[in-house]
Amino acid sequence: MLASGAQAAGQGGGSTAVDRALDHVRANAGAAHYDADQTLVVRDVVADGNGAEHVRFDRLYQGLRVLGGDLVVHSDAAGSLAGLSQTLDVRPSVSTSPGLSGEQAARRAAAQFAGRPAGAARAELVVYARSFTPVLAYKAVVEGELPDGSPSELHVIVGAGTGEILDSWDGIENATGTGRGFFNGTVTLETTPISGGYRLTDPTRGNQFTCNMKNRQGSCYSLDDADNSWGDGTLANTQSVAVDAQYGTSVTWDYYKNVHARNGIANDGKGAYNRVHYGRKYNNAYWSDSCFCMTYGDGDGTTYNPFDSLDVAGHEMTHGVTSRTAALTYSGESGGLNEATSDIFGTMVE
Repeated sequence: MLASGAQAAGQGGGSTAVDRALDHVRANAGAAHYDADQTLVVRDVVADGNGAEHVRFDRLYQGLRVLGGDLVVHSDAAGSLAGLSQTLDVRPSVSTSPGLSGEQAARRAAAQFAGRPAGAARAELVVYARSFTPVLAYKAVVEGELPDGSPSELHVIVGAGTGEILDSWDGIENATGTGRGFFNGTVTLETTPISGGYRLTDPTRGNQFTCNMKNRQGSCYSLDDADNSWGDGTLANTQSVAVDAQYGTSVTWDYYKNVHARNGIANDGKGAYNRVHYGRKYNNAYWSDSCFCMTYGDGDGTTYNPFDSLDVAGHEMTHGVTSRTAALTYSGESGGLNEATSDIFGTMVE
């Protein structure tokens, strides 16, 4: 197999797994969306115990990386083609002459960064083919620090013709921790590694995070943990309520994404955040447009428990969706519709 470099699909004919895969691509060029403008680069080879082989290729178009163009060729134990796996729907066919310079694309990407950039963005000309008809674009990377202190490596796809923002995601490697919430029990949480431990910030969902107000009404402090195991399910452990809030935010994000194709509460790929342990014996929770965040009280401990159960999280975040869509004034009939909408979707999330 190839250790590095590129091998074109017309260069098969040998006896290795890669050779067999390349022969299959050449013989099934239409199904593989392959032509002479492309080069395939081996990324990985997997051989099953029964002799089946799976070869993953990255795809280049006229020397440019095709994001979303990866191809997996499956062969059975006899070496015959067993199938092709790919997300690409059509063969790339684009002009490679951009209307926008790399510097212009980098500036447009930097404008999407929510924190403090560490330096100038860098941009690479690519063919972008993730969930779109392949188009010429720039992949720009902006590195820096988010408002909560978390590191960020924002990848932004900028259309090379119009400068339109086509996609974005954070490249910081996240960690998967576990938590025990008061309401939700043991759950999985996506967190961010920091020096000496982990922070309750989810880089897979727009860097949404949970912070601790320490029973006051001013600053909200980052929640960090050394072993990435959060809370113990009791109210004596201040992390248990934070687990419920963060989990509720994650489930609500996933509900709106999977059911309504909404990328975050504001549909901009950026996460809202939670403030827990607000005030002393505060018997409520609320959404605020000014901070684009949820705030949860601990309850009085007698009549009310903390106010961050799953349906409450869905309710409060839905206020954010309403704010960014219908913008219903929180008064009279429109205020009633606002609350009713949150009640309905809070239940749907749950």
